[in-house]
Amino acid sequence: MLTIVFVIAAYLLGSISFAVITSKLFGLADPRTYGSGNPGATNVLRSGKKAAAALTLFGDAAKGWLAVFLAIQFGLADVQIALIALAVFLGHVFPVFLKFKGGKGVATALGVLLAFSGWLGLATLATWLLVALVFRLSSLSALVAAVGAPIYAVLLGLPREWVLASAIMSLLLVWRHKSNIQNLLAGKEAKIGKRSEVK
Repeated sequence: MLTIVFVIAAYLLGSISFAVITSKLFGLADPRTYGSGNPGATNVLRSGKKAAAALTLFGDAAKGWLAVFLAIQFGLADVQIALIALAVFLGHVFPVFLKFKGGKGVATALGVLLAFSGWLGLATLATWLLVALVFRLSSLSALVAAVGAPIYAVLLGLPREWVLASAIMSLLLVWRHKSNIQNLLAGKEAKIGKRSEVK
């Protein structure tokens, strides 16, 4: 019963869209109406408000971290923690509050990985930053980091349930970036920080 309560709570926490909330606080247009239409930090950055994008990134990562951190503190089993990790991630990607049309889950996944292991989160973040600095492409950075995350989890000797959860999140992240992959192959993907016309 405790597992079910935690999973539901994690999903609802994940469903909170900091991109939408932050945009309202800063008086910006709904992030679903411009750029990629994705309610996430990268798209909020296209509004030109770096502070709003940073707050969105922090909020989305924090909710992923919090759900898993609390599960660990309550002494739940590895498989239960993995289920809660997936629940908060799926809440962000398929949020009940936004008619199941959410973000791609990069920041929330990072928060989950940081809660699993600080080293895992830092290795994944370092991968994202390195690719972003070289290519200035957020989607490419996310894809490379997503592929690396479960590999890092294995190398760090984390519980197999956590490794599996990391792999599932990575697969979903790649799937959520399918349009970005098409743009990358066509050379049409927007660079990080490029402003979009806001409707």
